[in-house]
Amino acid sequence: MNYFHWIAGISLALIWFSRVVDAGLGMRTLADISHPEWNRPSNAADNHVAIIVPARNEEAAIEQALRNLASLEYVNYQVIAVDDRSTDRTGEIMDEVASTSPGNIRVVHIRELPAGWMGKTHAMWTGAKQVRGVPHFSSIWAELGDKNAWLLFTDADVMFRKDALRRAIAYAEAEHADHLVVFPRIIMERASEKMMIAFFQLLFVFGHRPWKVADPKTKDHMGVGAFNLVRCSAYEAIGTYERLRMEVVDDMKLGKVIKNGGFRQRVALGDDLIAIRWAHGARGVINNLTKNFFAVMSFQTWRALLCCVGMAFLNLLPFLGVLIAHGWARVPYAVALASMFSLYYGISRQTEIHP
Repeated sequence: MNYFHWIAGISLALIWFSRVVDAGLGMRTLADISHPEWNRPSNAADNHVAIIVPARNEEAAIEQALRNLASLEYVNYQVIAVDDRSTDRTGEIMDEVASTSPGNIRVVHIRELPAGWMGKTHAMWTGAKQVRGVPHFSSIWAELGDKNAWLLFTDADVMFRKDALRRAIAYAEAEHADHLVVFPRIIMERASEKMMIAFFQLLFVFGHRPWKVADPKTKDHMGVGAFNLVRCSAYEAIGTYERLRMEVVDDMKLGKVIKNGGFRQRVALGDDLIAIRWAHGARGVINNLTKNFFAVMSFQTWRALLCCVGMAFLNLLPFLGVLIAHGWARVPYAVALASMFSLYYGISRQTEIHP
């Protein structure tokens, strides 16, 4: 048993400590576009943006989300709001907002889902396809070309600050990016949400390294449903959302195919530029993760079970090892625990979650 504790403890200590070093150094390299240096005048004359907003049964949030988008500090942009077969008042509210907006919101209603599509990917694809039919945008894109046209895919419950798009475009152009992901601020109102989301963010550093996304030599990629800004030329080159028609975790898969396509991908922090209430309570977080988790496991039960065992080993054994190991065998478990706590402390500095 003592050999087991030494092997398990040292393995856990090395795994967790390496993540502390990697994340501690890597997160510092990510730009925060909410900082003053990115409060730059927009180059809107050369960069035209179409914002695609799919929504299904989002009557509680859609009005405020669209009104925020309608009042962005950016000149040349259009909002394509897609009502994806909603059974509540979502479509009606969209029409009401569009009728009273400055004229930059267009609503598309989807009545039926074609075979071979997931609902959200079809809504994204439909919205992006509609942009070509907007007279203002069609003429601009024909004149400037797809290199200067952008598509911003976002969710119906995301709240944008007025300067969010202007800052994002400024950063994307400065970095010559083809795809920009901006992390949103997650609004959390309950202690249970904070605990679950902190745990999810802790696990996130094992599967994805945002600070490595910009390195073309790595396979690290990123996509966030709240803010995926893509050059139209890159979007069409990777096969549009038609290539992702049956993807559940479509935002991450979009990032993967863009990175694999050789395009320049960047990730930035956004502080309060964009905000989202991702889930209501611990059960809401679990429901959201259940869908995504099984999809990441390729819908294979054995993969899911193996991953659960691995998570238990990583997250529970350090606590158990400190309690049941003897003598110096406790030390590597303690190092693993200290590393875990360090990561949680790092998370607390980026979020509203107390360490």
